[in-house]
Amino acid sequence: MTEPQGDPTLAAVAGEVFGSLLAATHFTRPDDLADTLADRARPLGVEDMVLYLADYEQALLVPVPGAAGERPVLRIDGTLGGRAYSDSATQQADTARPGRRQLWLPLIDGTDRLGVVGMTLPAPDGRVDRDLLGYCERYAHLAAQLVVGKSAYGDVLERVRRRQPMTVAAELQWRLMPPLVFATRGLVVAGVLEPCYDVGGDTFDYAVNGSTAHLAVFDAMGHGLAAAGTAAVAVSAYRTARRQRLDLAGTYAAIDATLAGEYGGARFATAVLAELDLSTGTLRWVNAGHPPPLVVRDGKLVRILDLRPSTPLGVPFGREVVAVGEEALEPGDRVLLYTDGVVEARTADGEFFTAERLAGFVEKEAAGGRPTPEMLRRLRHAILNHQGGQLQDDATVLLVEWRRDTELDLLPGTVSPG
Repeated sequence: MTEPQGDPTLAAVAGEVFGSLLAATHFTRPDDLADTLADRARPLGVEDMVLYLADYEQALLVPVPGAAGERPVLRIDGTLGGRAYSDSATQQADTARPGRRQLWLPLIDGTDRLGVVGMTLPAPDGRVDRDLLGYCERYAHLAAQLVVGKSAYGDVLERVRRRQPMTVAAELQWRLMPPLVFATRGLVVAGVLEPCYDVGGDTFDYAVNGSTAHLAVFDAMGHGLAAAGTAAVAVSAYRTARRQRLDLAGTYAAIDATLAGEYGGARFATAVLAELDLSTGTLRWVNAGHPPPLVVRDGKLVRILDLRPSTPLGVPFGREVVAVGEEALEPGDRVLLYTDGVVEARTADGEFFTAERLAGFVEKEAAGGRPTPEMLRRLRHAILNHQGGQLQDDATVLLVEWRRDTELDLLPGTVSPG
């Protein structure tokens, strides 16, 4: 973040606020986090502060309980708080009390959207000083990191995000998931996983090591806990192979051997395993009986990355040399990895969502200037609406952007990474 310039007194107060918060949170329980954040922000002039987390369906912003009492749940669509979440940009509004201003600040861990922070501050001349706004945004960023860290030690923050019970299979899958959004210079990765409370065999994973982005989408056979267990084993084997620096063919072989050894051919998974060279744009991939990735360029579907598919992972027959595909991406390209539950989602009269419709949706949203995570949030709703709100199969999408210069769109305007 660019260091705010101006009032040295404000800078000194902000420094004390951040130091005080860090000191206080060593012993803070997850249940106390919302109140601790609100209390420690008061020297900045923050009269009221509420922490909101997005629910798993990314439809609502749900307040974290605190001493200030019950607060209303907000819809993401159609509210100022929701706009701060969807646009990753601070929003301001007048309050019923003269000389006060309401801030809605995105709650972002790195570039992963968690929710929003609502703050009420004095604004005698009808506006919030830009330096103070910068410190408030920085405070919200620190709050996001504390939410992620404290979530491991209790259940209150996790319960806030749930609007209905989660199956054991979904519990297992979500505990293995990486964050839904990651960005670095020249790269944005974002994913969506549905149905979020009842997902079984679908999952994805990614990692960035040096100049290589590792990407994977899995679809384990069947439904429920058995499928989730197969997917969990596949992801764990994938991470083990990746951390041993195996190449794509070696990674495929390692996951395949693990599943075959564990299940004796009784369970399997399809997958796409890919590596993107961030310096050159070279994409290499292996297809283990899975739908082929799509490349969208300049608002058009330009490539379906067909490749002779290898046998699904864990199937004990049909072994042959693993085919590794290679594609040269151009700056600005988007790559879509997805499971068959996306394109096979269908209306009551049997109309499929289709790969073309998937690419077309991304094109339309991109033309509207939607940030990548917001694009996928809207895609989730589009797939559900297409199938009447009830998916018949898991649906997963992993969207990758290379050198599209969209990573800064994921941060508030006062943030300027070095």
